[in-house]
Amino acid sequence: MLIAERLKAFRHYRKMSQGDIERRCGLLRCYISRVENGHSVPLIETLEKIACAMEIPLYAFFYDGEGDLKGNSKRKAFASGWGSSGPDAQMLAKLRVFLSRINEADINFLWFVAEKMAQKTKV
Repeated sequence: MLIAERLKAFRHYRKMSQGDIERRCGLLRCYISRVENGHSVPLIETLEKIACAMEIPLYAFFYDGEGDLKGNSKRKAFASGWGSSGPDAQMLAKLRVFLSRINEADINFLWFVAEKMAQKTKV
């Protein structure tokens, strides 16, 4: 399985454990193990979480060409901003876990509330 092999290879390249990925993106270590061993096929959204946790571009899981896939400068720039370390990172990790448990209607409602709150701060 292509995704399974690449996930494991990137994780080893980044010198990360499955637990490291679990802490960074909120996915359970046992699920990451199932994906790496080809027992589960992740959704694109799940792969995006894993890619973000490993600081690699999402396309790297599907990339078939020659060249360097060590990272993406945009992702590195984002990683140095809010939520990349300290209490903000802990709060963001908790938020990711909570958001992964809610349904699409609730996510849409949260987007609506966030947009309204952002409009109030612009005025």
